[in-house]
Amino acid sequence: MPELRVGERQWSVAAGSNLLDALNQAGMAVPYSCRAGSCHACLVRCVQGLPSDSRPDALSDEQRRLGWRLACQCQVNEDLQVETFDPLRDGLSAVVQGADWLSSTVLRLRLQPERNLRYQAGQHLVLWTTSGVARPYSLASLPEEDRFLEFHLDCRQPGAFSDVARELKPGDPLRLGELRGGALHYDPDWQSRPLWLLAAGTGLAPLFGVLREALRQDHQGAIRVIHLAHDAGEHYLAKPLAALAANHPNLSVELLTPAELPLALGQLRLTSRQTLALLCGHPDSVDTFARRLYLSGLPRNQLLADVFLPRA
Repeated sequence: MPELRVGERQWSVAAGSNLLDALNQAGMAVPYSCRAGSCHACLVRCVQGLPSDSRPDALSDEQRRLGWRLACQCQVNEDLQVETFDPLRDGLSAVVQGADWLSSTVLRLRLQPERNLRYQAGQHLVLWTTSGVARPYSLASLPEEDRFLEFHLDCRQPGAFSDVARELKPGDPLRLGELRGGALHYDPDWQSRPLWLLAAGTGLAPLFGVLREALRQDHQGAIRVIHLAHDAGEHYLAKPLAALAANHPNLSVELLTPAELPLALGQLRLTSRQTLALLCGHPDSVDTFARRLYLSGLPRNQLLADVFLPRA
């Protein structure tokens, strides 16, 4: 049986064991969220030996060269020594600049990092509480314009991170983990093409950043934003979106509830085969959006999607 070592602790595990499970069953408390290789909350660094990795493409070549792996995607088949991600050592410190409610369930969290962070609209960060709870959240802020990092937290259900976030106040410390690319972005080469942004719930957060980036770069094509919320009161960015639409004639905004969605999707028609679509939200909503867009004739390579996977 292979031996797994973390610090001074060493124990035997069954060959082929999932690394994340092996660590957590031994009390290492490695955080995780999606278990699909997307959130990067479960980063560990291999000091000696290497596990089998089912998602080598999930990390950059440089990260892999330094030994970083996603524990949820790795299997232990030989002796292995790892270091778990330490937010105090490996992360970036930040303080809460603001925490306010955009709706009854969406908390806007604004953070000031200890140093400027280079990122692009549509990316996400792993946030760490001082108690060691880590969750990935998409950035809603815009680099070079906003002097803070903004996140929109869905607090409809209890959760280890959201329970802490509800009590945050200005000046409270947090740590920032790895910055992750994700599929959502704005490409200046798209400037003249129709751009559709379809979001469910707080999937609107990264697309709000992408939208503002497109407008900042003077996007010339038509931009269509569709936001699906549980009810009319949860269109938490309705006013900012309306203000942007009032100042940009090429921008239209549609706010939908589940009862209104089937009719609205049934009326979707492509005005151009050059249309690009960016989707974000719960997997079921993203799948519903994508299927309708494919039926409307949108080529698959012109659809970019990022899903908020439920915690496994």
